[in-house]
Amino acid sequence: MPPFRHPDRGDDLGARIDWEVRERLEEAIDYVCLEAMVQARRAQDLPPPAADSGPDRDEFAARVRAFLRLLLEEVPAGLPAGERPPPQRPPRQATDASDEQARLIAAQVSLARALPDYWQRFEALSLRYLAQPGDSGGERPGLLARLFGRG
Repeated sequence: MPPFRHPDRGDDLGARIDWEVRERLEEAIDYVCLEAMVQARRAQDLPPPAADSGPDRDEFAARVRAFLRLLLEEVPAGLPAGERPPPQRPPRQATDASDEQARLIAAQVSLARALPDYWQRFEALSLRYLAQPGDSGGERPGLLARLFGRG
């Protein structure tokens, strides 16, 4: 029996690994951001986010971008500049609105492939991110200051 071939992926092993890492990252980031959103809503006695709500989807997208920026800042911290992997270019199908998110995801794929302890760093940052009290304001402006010891 031939190995499984996904129709959207090429036969190039590097490309297949990138796709698998990207999928795992997107799932993990979605989980962290949705959990943060639910916790913030619960703390304020607000209803949970709804998939059919435009404002909730916008807030979720803002949280994803904010968490990706935080990952980009924190995960490679402590690595010498020469050891940081070069950022990958976003996929061709990315639109102007999703370019930043695509670029940030591509950078995380590069880091995940280059750093042996990437997932431990990701998990530690995720736990810190979820432990912070927050509002349902999308970007969570006080979070970065608290994480970096400025608040």
